[in-house]
Amino acid sequence: MSTRPVRGGPTPGFLVWRLSMKWRVAVDRAVAPLGLTHAQYSLVASLYGMQHTGEQPSQRRLADHTGLEPLYVSKLARSLEAAGLVERTRDPRDPRAMKLALTEQGTEVTLRAIEVVHGLLEQLLEPLGGLDGPRTREFTRDLTALLDAPLDPPAHVKEQS
Repeated sequence: MSTRPVRGGPTPGFLVWRLSMKWRVAVDRAVAPLGLTHAQYSLVASLYGMQHTGEQPSQRRLADHTGLEPLYVSKLARSLEAAGLVERTRDPRDPRAMKLALTEQGTEVTLRAIEVVHGLLEQLLEPLGGLDGPRTREFTRDLTALLDAPLDPPAHVKEQS
């Protein structure tokens, strides 16, 4: 991805950043009445999805899944535990690892938050033909390809470190 403007317009990197900021702010505002932040929502919604498939993930596994730093996931999990939304327990197979599970209250709040965020997603994707439209499916494939692409600093930047 080039950092140079495309014919005087914004770069793809700038647009990705702006879209991610727009999304984060919208989700923050939407889930605030439920007592959540965007980061907390990302954690509980991911945890809900993982539990729904029978997994009780560790904090590390949840960090890998969400793309958040493990230390940040630990901090979020502690705050969600204090709010009564998440239970943290030691993994009997690895005493250093913490397993996470939603509480009953956490599941209720998460389901309400998922519904609210789903509505936002429908609004966001309306210009592409909606959530189930072919342009949205193509956009999802493109985003997945970008997320799968490795991002190592250029060699000349590594050498200056």
